[in-house]
Amino acid sequence: MSGEEFPARWLGGAVVVRLPAEADLTSADALREALLAVLNQGARALIVDMTATVFCDSAAIHSITRAARRAAASGAEIRLAACTQPVLRVLGLLGIDRVVGVYPTVSDACDSLPDGPVSPAAAGR
Repeated sequence: MSGEEFPARWLGGAVVVRLPAEADLTSADALREALLAVLNQGARALIVDMTATVFCDSAAIHSITRAARRAAASGAEIRLAACTQPVLRVLGLLGIDRVVGVYPTVSDACDSLPDGPVSPAAAGR
């Protein structure tokens, strides 16, 4: 799996990583590596863009949880942008929405960052 599966867009010290329509066991390892890689590259904030994701299983959520732990350990912020009911339901059932902020758009997630909002035009949403 390559970075093409999880494209990353840097916006200053923040990075938006876009997930595909399905995030599941078959892509969970690559997802974890993609998220950890941007944190290892010094991202101060990580926005996981799940706005196009319509299916997400516990393996993908586990990958996001690992990234959230790494972000916390390094002092970085993490946010999720998710808007589809199936994904929001899984986030709620697994409790990730109590650990990581969930926003309906990438722009809203960027705007929630403590260093100030990232331009919505730059965020692409």
